[in-house]
Amino acid sequence: MQTIVRLADYRPSDYLIDRVELDVRLHPTETRVTATLALRPNPAGEAGAPLVLDGDELTLLAVALDGQPTGPGAIEVTPRALTLHQPPQRPFVLEIETQVNPSANTKLMGLYRSNGVYCTQCEADGFRRITYFLDRPDVMAVYTTRIEADRDEAPVLLGNGNPVEQGEAGPGRHYAIWHDPHPKPAYLFAVVGGRLGRVGSRFTTMEGREVEIAVYVEPGKEGRANFALDAVARSMAWDERTFGRAYDLDVFNVVAVSDFNMGAMENKGLNIFNDKYVLASPDTATDADYANIEAIIAHEYFHNWSGNRVTCRDWFQLCLKEGLTVFRDQEFSSDERSRPVHRIAEVRTLRARQFPEDAGPLAHPVRPQAYREINNFYTATVYEKGAEIVRMLRTLLGPEVFRRGMDRYFSTCDGTAATVEDFLAAFAAESGRDLDAFARWYAQAGTPTVAVAGAYDAGRRTYTLSFRQSLPVIATEAAAAAEPRPLVIPVALGLVAPGGGPAAGRSERVSDGVFVLEAPEDSLVFTDVEAAPVPSLFRGFSAPVKVDHALTRDERLTLLAHDGDAFNRWQAAQSLAMEVLVARATAGAPLAAEAGPEGDALGRALATFLDGEALADPAFAALVLTLPGEQEVAQAIGADVDPDAIWRARQTLRVQLGRNLGARLLGLRDALAQPPGAPFSPDAASAGRRALRNAALDLVAAADPEGGTALAVAQLEDAVTMTDRLAALAPLSLVPGEAREAALARFGETYRDEPLVLDKWFALQAMIPEAGTLERVRGLMRHPAFSLGNPNRVRSLVASFSLNNPTQFHRPDGAGYDLTAEVVLALDGKNPQVAARLLTAFNTWRMVEDGRRQRAAEALRRVAGTPGLSPDVSDIAGRSLAPLK
Repeated sequence: MQTIVRLADYRPSDYLIDRVELDVRLHPTETRVTATLALRPNPAGEAGAPLVLDGDELTLLAVALDGQPTGPGAIEVTPRALTLHQPPQRPFVLEIETQVNPSANTKLMGLYRSNGVYCTQCEADGFRRITYFLDRPDVMAVYTTRIEADRDEAPVLLGNGNPVEQGEAGPGRHYAIWHDPHPKPAYLFAVVGGRLGRVGSRFTTMEGREVEIAVYVEPGKEGRANFALDAVARSMAWDERTFGRAYDLDVFNVVAVSDFNMGAMENKGLNIFNDKYVLASPDTATDADYANIEAIIAHEYFHNWSGNRVTCRDWFQLCLKEGLTVFRDQEFSSDERSRPVHRIAEVRTLRARQFPEDAGPLAHPVRPQAYREINNFYTATVYEKGAEIVRMLRTLLGPEVFRRGMDRYFSTCDGTAATVEDFLAAFAAESGRDLDAFARWYAQAGTPTVAVAGAYDAGRRTYTLSFRQSLPVIATEAAAAAEPRPLVIPVALGLVAPGGGPAAGRSERVSDGVFVLEAPEDSLVFTDVEAAPVPSLFRGFSAPVKVDHALTRDERLTLLAHDGDAFNRWQAAQSLAMEVLVARATAGAPLAAEAGPEGDALGRALATFLDGEALADPAFAALVLTLPGEQEVAQAIGADVDPDAIWRARQTLRVQLGRNLGARLLGLRDALAQPPGAPFSPDAASAGRRALRNAALDLVAAADPEGGTALAVAQLEDAVTMTDRLAALAPLSLVPGEAREAALARFGETYRDEPLVLDKWFALQAMIPEAGTLERVRGLMRHPAFSLGNPNRVRSLVASFSLNNPTQFHRPDGAGYDLTAEVVLALDGKNPQVAARLLTAFNTWRMVEDGRRQRAAEALRRVAGTPGLSPDVSDIAGRSLAPLK
């Protein structure tokens, strides 16, 4: 049985480590690591306690205390720990020599090899797979690392901090020494060794420090690293301008590897990336890839302060670095691109990933109360909802006070392992506000619902908005089961006149356009209101809540046409579409594409919108044309969901809109076509034009499969960017027949030597909503380019099927569940982290109708009952099956 780790049980380490000297002698199967640790008793710990160092799959070669071998009985070694029974109660030095096999490390945690490159991943607890250590984030030390390797095998040797020395180490071998002057926890340790190409430049900080920045990639792909290199420099400059944070080392290195469990890792001065978030060229990367590279490069760089210089005391505080840094990278991307468009993208991600998580058996607070396996809490709740909490804090305090609070937090907590309380205390001190009630956002799981009702009194010329907040009781292992208490909810709002423009009216309780809802129920009165207005609520999505507000169709159309807030204009279109989709999906029978005046009304509204401003902001127009996803519709229905009915409802509305808007969409495609010979640019404006042109193709192809196929084939042949190629291949993939199979085969053959493009090819086929897709996926698992050992490939094929193809994952016969369970069990012994994340596809199993629900439960029980499961998979399976209280 796995041990439950509880926040309430935290206590400081009994010992601290001040300095770490590592000698890492790289070898494919017999890497030797000598760790020299300068330890001392922690005054805050238990005096005289044994020293228990964490370990995992290590071969212990030697131990010495203060330069002398330990005597009989002095130490005890188990598969999980090395214990020194009677450590000196004074400063002492422990030297430990271990051996590891990087080539056999399929878990990709600790030290492993990826395509011949040695690299490390130590968050959350991978350092214990390199040497025995106090592997916890509140033990911070200064590291000096000597790396030695065969020169031919690993001509590049990189470590944390600054380069100190390099030289020969015997015949055919060489070494490099790196020193990081900033104390850090073990999870931020990194080494890299291998044959790597390099692109580099220099950056001068606002403090005058000359920094050498470099990106290392597979030899021959240096040209695809220039965008990432530029993103590093832009991130450094933005963090100085926006948060006053300057870089603090002489070098900053990024390394791209092909086998990586995560997106990237912020190791101090040596960020290691999944290569999909570094490599980009117009021929291999989409506009979304460019945007993701920019955002993730920024995210990992911003961790230098929000995560590295100030780290987290324990893993319950994970949101303190991840949620805060997501907020920071979102702000960077908003400044670099279109703020309204980026905000909509953020909210779409939150609703598609975090809202379902909040409603399922894996729900947990942003700061969990307990966990069995910390790797399973790198979730949308910690990251995306955690970012929303920081955003609400800025909304409540205003940008100037928020900036002062951030400055205080960084200066007060620099070089320490902090808590959520430390973070909030900085803002309380700067603002003079009591933030205890606001802190409940970190403690309570579930997505709040805010019910709103409006009433206009013509005689008194007043308009009243009544609010009622509610939060579900979440009784899971990671969340307290207590009755939730009211939250502090900032409601950014405005009133829109029926004919357009801001409506007259004022309220003393609205400050800078924000009303703060703190009680379970409250009301807001506007005076001097000339006519019944349309309320525009939660502008910019000012709080991560569900809104229950019975606006009429005409009121939503008014917001779509006239709201001054871009987010709520988009939200109005989404609400109009959602109303149609829910009605059709719950009607009990398929509807003809021509059926439903609601769809025609939406089509007319979109036609007016497109005629007025589509070309003024194509990226925003593309989002307005995009219907809510199937997962969002399922969330709106809530229970006894039939994924096939949702797909039919969405398809009929796509057909209806495509027919109603066909001429306009074709006109937009012509107007937005890139002139022959025009240079490619990944900038936001160019990407927006491509996005709207391809959104138009999607709807045209839905309404006219034959004509759409012809358009898609032509675009596929003429395209000069991967964005346009994939956008053409996507509608082709939905039309069975020779044209589809021929196009897919040609694409696969053309890019057979491009792993990141093949990932897109696998994913596209895995998401085809047809009964034959399951066998297609099984066949692709036998493809020579598929490997269970490569996380990107597993995610592209199997996770795309399980997470992004609801009709086939939730097949009535249960075969989709069975396939996912099979892959989870096959992966578990090799890479438990990836297996566990794949199993989270079952998070929504209780929402589907009874027949599917029973088959999903059977598949989960089969996984849970398998002997020898990893802690990662056992944890997800157990929580998924736990009865709801």
